[in-house]
Amino acid sequence: MVKESGNQAMGIFIQLNNRTSETKSNLNVARKQGRIPAVLYGIGKDTLSLEVNEKELLEMLRTNPRAILQAKLSDGTTLPVVVQHIQKQSMSGKVLHIDFQHVNMSISMDSKVTIHFAGEAVGVKEGGVLQVEIYEVEVRCMPGDLPTSMEVDISGLAIGDQLLVSDLIFKDGIEVLTDPSTVMIQIKTVHEEVEEPVVVTPA
Repeated sequence: MVKESGNQAMGIFIQLNNRTSETKSNLNVARKQGRIPAVLYGIGKDTLSLEVNEKELLEMLRTNPRAILQAKLSDGTTLPVVVQHIQKQSMSGKVLHIDFQHVNMSISMDSKVTIHFAGEAVGVKEGGVLQVEIYEVEVRCMPGDLPTSMEVDISGLAIGDQLLVSDLIFKDGIEVLTDPSTVMIQIKTVHEEVEEPVVVTPA
């Protein structure tokens, strides 16, 4: 069973405030205070230097990293945006900087849809091993038609079964760009590998 989890609905809001300083020391202070530096592209020729609340940002990234967001700017403007790029600290994974891109709602866009696998496969209960190959697929559609996610029921999968991208069913107007023959998930048989004894030849 494949369940499409609604359209973006444009109901996810995030506050983007003006950034007052560009110095490295002040940016580090902002991060320590829970304010992540950000930029917003795609509004004419201007690039806006902004900052976003870290807690609010992390919650959004955890639940809906591909969502079209309603960005509320300091001047009262509300714009549809998507996350374009996230810069993280290599060791800790802490978010250091984030790029947002303005979305033109009247032009089709390429994006990725997260796949959520639900249920416990019968093949796993029988001793098989669940192997997930991909967690998202790339699609092209109008921004207002972009689903937040896709839920796939895998409870009926037996040992040896697999699901392909072609098994996903999106509504009309959504073009799947990922190769339809790509395996998303499969139930494999457990194979015990026996190591061959090492024969040591006397010198």
